[in-house]
Amino acid sequence: MHKRVLPYYFVFSLATGSLIYLAQKLAIELPVIVNNYVNDFLIIPIVLIVSLYVLRWSRNDANYQISIGAILYLCSFYAVIFEYVLPKFHPRYTADIIDVVLYFIGGIIFYYLQKCRL
Repeated sequence: MHKRVLPYYFVFSLATGSLIYLAQKLAIELPVIVNNYVNDFLIIPIVLIVSLYVLRWSRNDANYQISIGAILYLCSFYAVIFEYVLPKFHPRYTADIIDVVLYFIGGIIFYYLQKCRL
């Protein structure tokens, strides 16, 4: 696999997520799966890719990789905050187990994509 896959995945994910967010703000009707789930799938890799590049820069180590434990921690953190805590206090958020699964799938995809760099 080409070693530059992570930046392309980042740009694609950020553009896709931004377009979905913009469409929602403009009240453009989207398919239910796209409207409710795609951004939940994309957010973890986006956050982790930014984190990875900051860590590689700050450690001056182009081969640094985020551990599976740290990835799972971030996925768990997002699950608790966005699917348990925030739905109790803000009507914009709803608890959804599918979102939790998508956070972890996104984390696993990131884990494998970061390895393509080497």
